[in-house]
Amino acid sequence: MRNKQICLLLTVVLSLSSCFKRNEVSNNDVNEVSDSVLFTRYQDAPYFKPEWSKENTLVYHVIAEADNLHPTNGTSYMRSEIMLYTQKFLVQTDMFQPQLRPDLVKSLPLISKDGLSYTYELRDEPKWDDGSPLSVDDVIFTMKAHKCPLVNNPTLKPYISDIADIKADEKNNRMFTVRMKKNYLLNVALWGDFGIMQRSFFDAENVLSRFSFQQFDDTTFDAKRNSELIAWADKFNSPENGTDPQLFNGLGMYKVSVWEPGVQLVLIKKKNHWTSTSASLYEQAGPEKIVFKLNRETASQILEFKSQNYDASATLSAKTLIELKSDSVFNTNYNANFTDQYTFTYAAFNMKPDGINHKKCFTDVSVRKALAMLVPYDEINDVVNKGKYKRQIGPYAYLKKDFNTDLQAVFYNEKQAIKLLDDAGWKDTDADGIRDKIIDGQKLQLAFKLNYFVEVPDWKDFAVMISQSFEKVGVRAEPNPLDRVTLFADARNHNFDMMLSAWSQGNFPEDPSQLWHTESWLNNGSNYTGFGNAQTDALIDSIRYQVDDDMRAPLSKRFQQIVVDEQPYIFLFASMRRIACHKRWSNTYFFFDKPGLLLNTLQLPNVVGKQDNTSM
Repeated sequence: MRNKQICLLLTVVLSLSSCFKRNEVSNNDVNEVSDSVLFTRYQDAPYFKPEWSKENTLVYHVIAEADNLHPTNGTSYMRSEIMLYTQKFLVQTDMFQPQLRPDLVKSLPLISKDGLSYTYELRDEPKWDDGSPLSVDDVIFTMKAHKCPLVNNPTLKPYISDIADIKADEKNNRMFTVRMKKNYLLNVALWGDFGIMQRSFFDAENVLSRFSFQQFDDTTFDAKRNSELIAWADKFNSPENGTDPQLFNGLGMYKVSVWEPGVQLVLIKKKNHWTSTSASLYEQAGPEKIVFKLNRETASQILEFKSQNYDASATLSAKTLIELKSDSVFNTNYNANFTDQYTFTYAAFNMKPDGINHKKCFTDVSVRKALAMLVPYDEINDVVNKGKYKRQIGPYAYLKKDFNTDLQAVFYNEKQAIKLLDDAGWKDTDADGIRDKIIDGQKLQLAFKLNYFVEVPDWKDFAVMISQSFEKVGVRAEPNPLDRVTLFADARNHNFDMMLSAWSQGNFPEDPSQLWHTESWLNNGSNYTGFGNAQTDALIDSIRYQVDDDMRAPLSKRFQQIVVDEQPYIFLFASMRRIACHKRWSNTYFFFDKPGLLLNTLQLPNVVGKQDNTSM
């Protein structure tokens, strides 16, 4: 999905400035780079050019679509980005400094001395589209829906497993207390992943009120034997709730008006919305309409930007942005740059294949290490990334405070790779050009499919260049293009050999459980590889429940070293975000954290001339 670990316990307010490098920006229109180096602010255009469009519609270029917009059952990055504008959350990331901010609550919670009870008070302003106020009942329903064993949200369930109960305050109907089982690292931040749902909209008969959090946590509770719960879950899980704009519902400033799969998704600003008088930058709604325009063709992207048909993008390829920035007319009309981000690319091995549909090629760490040594990192970076990216060394983004700086990168080494493969027993015994080995009494070839996103041209380049390099030493990796939905469904179901993908993290301490705990493999979560054992699970649990930075850091670094030693992934590159935004929009910030641009904050000047939009 999105490995969005934006975590903070109120007792642990981090000071991350020292671990960041200042973002170097060469564009002359830059006004400032933040002291906390989490964002770059661009000066507003000194005047509005006559040829610039005055239409208050923002056309946002994207290269991928949301898998769906279901309130609970989705995994795609684009889904999360769209929901920033259509949904609201109890807390959210402060994009300007490394901390959380209250969103639907008046303040961050009051925490009990034992660190297990978190008391919140809802804001008075939020109202649903039917005019009814946000209630504690909505909050309780939201978490029960996610907790329900019959709801299809396996990637999120690990994050809420420690929620024991939510109780409404008896004296104040705006207050509630969340009781946790453990002093978990994400006890506050986890709410940033859960858009609050309207109970009356999704559960008109209040079915979930008849079940407790304790029941949903009880492993002996058989939800499939309760006809009432089955009927509710079947209706709630219905794909239409994620694809039909008429069934979408949220507290955000925008709503989906049109969704043309393969073409565009259109958000329109809600009229007389409860946020209309808000002074918060996060609750501004500058554009009247936001069009998420799908375009994966490089030549077409360049043409559309040069023609000023697109207002912004945060997903251009490195070579596309470099080509655009070489054009003086483009530079006149757009702010554009490469910025740091918490995203990295990787190639994952299936370490626990069934031995039937998928061969036991990667059960030996020596094979995994050999293939890591056969990736032409420098060539890929030069050809695909135009030399802009940095090497990714382990499972944590290098910008994170807990990143283990002692880790050693793997470099291309064909001679050593051949030795590892030979020593592991993979040799070309029949002179057909492919290495083979007898496993479980059967002769197997070191030949497999390498899955990648068909939607993104760069992934094809990655796959082809890796495949060609492997083939030089008798390893056949067949590039296998898949759409995003199929690629991740196969990964969760362990139906793959090797795959290319990326993870996006946040600027707070990392909870490794989503990607690396064995339960996440057993439950078809995001541990695609099958990495882990009792020892690493225990270490992950120690990291999850250690809220003291100084005590957690050595645990996190030890865990990173184990992952690197076991090589479940070939760690490829720490990606740079590629952002462009038209200068006709004022109030422009490029952020390190997701999504890079906050589209709702962009403002279109009402009059020609110098605009004063420097306040936050």
